Amino acid sequence: MASTPSYWDYLKLDQLLDLQSGLDETEDGLLPDELHFIIVHQVYELWFKLVIRSIRLARDELAKPTVAEEVIPRVAHHLRRVSRILSLCVDQFDVMETLTPQDFLAFRDKLVPSSGFQSFQMREMEILLGLDESQRILYGKVDPLEHIREMGRETNAGRLAWKRIVQARSELSVLEALNEWLYRTPIQGSQPDDANDEQVVTDFLEAYLDAADKSHDAGLERLVAALGEEKRETLQVRVDATRTHARRFLFAEDIDEGERPRIRRIRAAVLFIESYRELPLLAWPRLLLDLIVQMEQQLLLFRNRHARMVERIIGRRPGTGGSEGVGYLDKTLSYRVFVDLWAIRTALLPKSALPPLENPKLYGFAG
Repeated sequence: MASTPSYWDYLKLDQLLDLQSGLDETEDGLLPDELHFIIVHQVYELWFKLVIRSIRLARDELAKPTVAEEVIPRVAHHLRRVSRILSLCVDQFDVMETLTPQDFLAFRDKLVPSSGFQSFQMREMEILLGLDESQRILYGKVDPLEHIREMGRETNAGRLAWKRIVQARSELSVLEALNEWLYRTPIQGSQPDDANDEQVVTDFLEAYLDAADKSHDAGLERLVAALGEEKRETLQVRVDATRTHARRFLFAEDIDEGERPRIRRIRAAVLFIESYRELPLLAWPRLLLDLIVQMEQQLLLFRNRHARMVERIIGRRPGTGGSEGVGYLDKTLSYRVFVDLWAIRTALLPKSALPPLENPKLYGFAG
């Protein structure tokens, strides 16, 4: 008679609980805090594994040639899970920080020259999200991914790490899938294949910027009334800088001319979804954009909390892998993937100031 599966069989607990010996044959020679260090980092890697799977699932749904309305909630589901996992990873530093500096120093030398930087799953995650390679901070004087490739020549685990990096680099990123989806967004009822679409997009942006000018002028007068006429010149400079930035951004003047029309339409789509978010057809797309920003925010919080944890435990010592330690981690706080979703916030207007919506019935609005 075949045995029925048990909880420990399903989870392979006999194997899982036998993986905490570090570089030793068994756990017997580990310091209590060394076991703590190993378990916390293994748990992080398990969470990263689930994050990567969820990212791919969301990306695959969003990358379909036609994304039906009922698909967007599934994408949102996967991204919400990623955000919650990353939030949990931030909180998990509370557990890590029960390790005192002296207790860590008791076994730190055993780690040399390994480093948490070699978490290939974190690098895989960044690639799949769409981090631009030009943003990567050098690890000492070495390209981070090249460092993993060099390490990968020595062990089976290293070769697996590099294989995963190569695979991720060959795939469509979430950012690319998102931009393709945004590009197809109907703006004022117009779609990319429509004959006059470019003009419709331009007219929408011009109307929006005209409304923004009125809103900025009114805001300037309120500030002057509150702070005094002597502040007008300084405030005017700041308001004008906001106007200039908004126009440059929305018309993609920071982008090469060949790619400019496409990026202009993508940014216009983000602006359109955010501005008319209460319309039925735009409600889920707006939530999707919010979840992507929330996900990246959690990743930024994770990086910052990681840096502060390292600083709390080892101060400004060099990292075990030879990097500048917390200095390197602080530099990675500059990483941004979904830049346009953050930048659009500068241009948003209150609902009362928005230009009129055309073709409202297309968006499920019976106006």
